[in-house]
Amino acid sequence: MLAKTTGIVLHHIKYSDSSLIVTIYTEKFGRKSFIINNVRGRGSSPKANILQPLFLLELDVYFKLNRDIQRIKEFKNIVPFRTIPFNVIKSTVALFLAEILYKTIREEESNHKLFEFLYNSIQFFDITATGIPNFHIMFLLQLTKYLGFQPDINYTRQNRIFDLQNGNFVPAIPFHPHYIDESLSRILNKMLRINYKNLDSIKMTSEERYRLLLKILEYYQLHTESMGEIKSLLVLKEVFH
Repeated sequence: MLAKTTGIVLHHIKYSDSSLIVTIYTEKFGRKSFIINNVRGRGSSPKANILQPLFLLELDVYFKLNRDIQRIKEFKNIVPFRTIPFNVIKSTVALFLAEILYKTIREEESNHKLFEFLYNSIQFFDITATGIPNFHIMFLLQLTKYLGFQPDINYTRQNRIFDLQNGNFVPAIPFHPHYIDESLSRILNKMLRINYKNLDSIKMTSEERYRLLLKILEYYQLHTESMGEIKSLLVLKEVFH
């Protein structure tokens, strides 16, 4: 069956001297792997340049049910980025977020709400000039809504510590090591109550930002299966320090 769909590039690996296997989160079919020929080596198509993390593609695919690796007839960049490929901070954040999505989104069926969230978030990140250092943290918090473990926003004067294991704010340090201290919990509470357009209102030092990010990744580890090591985290740390 020849089908059209929109997709978000998550990951690619070398398959042969001239081919790649690309993992794409598609609007119509969910997460799928595709083999793309003649995109590497001498005489290859320049289209390989758009198979980068979080690039938005329009795809014509030969789709067969129960096939592990699908084939692509044609693909093109549906929304050319203005800034992400040309800004080292944004391109590093894109690499990091693509790795998170690659390791957390497993469903091989369409989820229009999730796709819409990802598509709109990526486009916003490309055009925004404010709140960039906080974007990846907000993205991860928003993503939890679609992965099924959104934190409870129950912060009060009494509930000032975020329990990573149970996903809510509690009045005292829990009897396990998975929690966020009061100062970072206060920042987390603020982030849970705003959207991308208000990210500039969140004031953090680079150290606080990194510590909060580590705690959110710990939250993901507790609530997803086999997320494993995030290799791009060290690159992200270097960029923001």
